Amino acid sequence: MNSILKPLPARYTVADYMDWPGEERWELIDGVAYDMSPAPTIKHQNIAGGLYALLREKLKGKTCQPFIAPVDVVLSAVDVVQPDVIVVCDPKKITDRNIQGPPDWVAEVLSPGTARKDLREKKALYERSGVKEYVVFDPVQAWVQRFVLVDGVYGVGEILDPSEDLPLGFMPGEVLALGEVFGVGNLDTG
Repeated sequence: MNSILKPLPARYTVADYMDWPGEERWELIDGVAYDMSPAPTIKHQNIAGGLYALLREKLKGKTCQPFIAPVDVVLSAVDVVQPDVIVVCDPKKITDRNIQGPPDWVAEVLSPGTARKDLREKKALYERSGVKEYVVFDPVQAWVQRFVLVDGVYGVGEILDPSEDLPLGFMPGEVLALGEVFGVGNLDTG
């Protein structure tokens, strides 16, 4: 379960967040603080790391740049999150401390303690913030749900499995082989 940082004040700002101790990981969604512990599982980290490595290789020499958590993504005065993997194509959004504004592509790898937040609060935040593509990876069931922003709305989302390719909307015509991301043959690694 995600816990609230402090009982008062009821809402925080990004300015408050920037003053918190660096050894703790938190996210703000609508000014509500969410604790990001415990640490992710090995399977979670393998998927996030593999995804980042594949994107980094694919984006060499391109304008778009991938990032892996922890990196702060500031979406408003009361919203700062640390998605598992992101791609930013506008270099003006990249600062020394964080990303300012919505990434072009966001991936979250579900964990038992954060799945509900990723599928509900964060999906709604990414949608209203204008994240063009939101991709959710389930490391236990080995599926992906891809949401593409159309007229400001994500809709139901496309479900993919490890035998399929994941289209990359920020690079038309490019895909990621999901078998590589999930490390087919290593799906039971825990």
